[in-house]
This record gives sequence, C-alpha cells and structure tokens, in this order.
Amino acid sequence: MKITPVSGALGAVLEDVDPRDPALDFDAVYDALLEYEVIFFPQVHLTEDEHMAFGRRFGEPSIFPVARARGATEPTMTVIADEPGTPNAADEWHTDVTWIETPPKCALLHMDVVPERGGDTLWCSATRAYDALSPRFQVLLDGLVAIHDNEGFFRGIQRKMGRAGDELIEVLRRDYPPVEQPLVRTHPETGKRALMYSAQFLQRIKDMSEEESRTIVRFLDEHVKDPSFHCRWHWSEGDLAVWDERSTLHRAAADHFPYRRVIRRLEIDGDRPYFDPTATPRTKVAVGA
Repeated sequence: MKITPVSGALGAVLEDVDPRDPALDFDAVYDALLEYEVIFFPQVHLTEDEHMAFGRRFGEPSIFPVARARGATEPTMTVIADEPGTPNAADEWHTDVTWIETPPKCALLHMDVVPERGGDTLWCSATRAYDALSPRFQVLLDGLVAIHDNEGFFRGIQRKMGRAGDELIEVLRRDYPPVEQPLVRTHPETGKRALMYSAQFLQRIKDMSEEESRTIVRFLDEHVKDPSFHCRWHWSEGDLAVWDERSTLHRAAADHFPYRRVIRRLEIDGDRPYFDPTATPRTKVAVGA
C-alpha cells in the first residue's frame, strides 16, 4: 500500500489498495486513518453494497436521524444530491450530527456524479487547530461545555425541500432536543485533544453570558478557517474518502452551482464524546472512558 500525504496538516491518498479485497490489511488502513485523519481511495467505484461492507470494517453503520425519523430500522446510505433546485447546504465548517448524544466515529463518502465545475470537499484538522492555540487559551477552553442543536440542519432541509420538509423537521425537533458536548474532546484511541466545533450546530457555551459565549464561538469560527489546518480534495467519479469525525471538521465547497453533484455518505456509530484532563497527544485512553 502506497501512502502519499495530501497536505501538511492532514490527509493521505492510499494507492494499490482495493477496499473490496477480503485479504486487505485493514489494520494498516485504520492506522493511516488515525495518523492522517482523512484518507482517500482514488476511483475505486464501489457499489452501495460494497460501500456498506467496507464501512462495517470500521464499526457499526449508523441509521441517520432523517432515515430513522422516516421509519428506518436498519443502517442506511445518505445520498446527497446538489442540483439547480436543491443547492449545496453544507458549505460551513462542521463535524457531522453533533446534535445527537453520540455523534459518528467516522464517515465514508463516495462520489457518484462529479459536477462539471467545482464541488471539492475540504477537511480541517481539529487536533492541529487545538494544538495551535496558546496554552493559556487551551486552559480556558478545556472542560467547557457547548450546547448543540439541529436548527442549522433544518435550514439545510428547508433549502433542499421547502415546505415539504416541515413535517420531517417537527419530528426531528421532537426526537432530538439540544445536547451538551465538550468544546474540547479527547480522542478515545490516540488520546489527542481536538476542538469539537460546528458552525451549523454549536449554539452557545454553557455557564457563560451571551456575550462571552458569542466571543468564543466567533473566535473559533475564524480560527478553524486557517488554511494551515486544511486539505482539499478535487473529486473524480468513483473516489472514496474516509475521515475521522472525532478529529476533523469538513465543508463542501458550494462553487459548483448550478451543476449537478451526487455523493453518498455512510456514517459509523461513535462513542459519547468526553474530555480527559489528564490526556496528552502521547497518552492512550480507553475507548468509551
């Protein structure tokens, strides 16, 4: 397996590896994911069944909340279609589904239809973003709790579905009330600390005044935009990306409108995020601690 880094911060291309191969050295693939945080398999052209089978090697595939709200009882693939009438709704830095108690561990994204122009996806290393903070500011953020809700997600549904999405929004609002998440989380396998930030879902910092909370959220919003934390992937049809949701943020560039872009995503169940005040980048901590 050939590994080629994508940028200075994160990301690597894995070549000479077939995700369908039953003899695949999966431990080497998983080690690459932990080290590089997002890994790319160029033009592997997986079917949905192959996509699902590979995902199961990372853990238990998730039932996405939208699918669950519609009655799904088995893991599902989410198809994200950006078209003239349903433009991209994910061009903000975020990590996925932080408005549920146990957000995903990782995600697998497969490009089905490449737009004629644009349509890249960008990732941000939330570990690099945390490490770049001054020690004093790290101490300020460590242990803070943020309130996450799904109102930002609903705005995306409204852009995609219009009034047809009203009933779905009401079900999701009822079934998924706001949750508390650590602002700095500890990775359960590497022990590294990472910012748990999402422009779409993080609403405020608990136990702070509105102005204090807004100041920190605004700072984080600007801080994670630093290109030194990023990598960018220009898609070809059949590409597969796998990223660690516990240590990264991502956004889908909205520069392909009005060209069609279709991509399918599979999320893998995670553990409840937590903060370990004793952990350092060199300390291992137990999964689920």
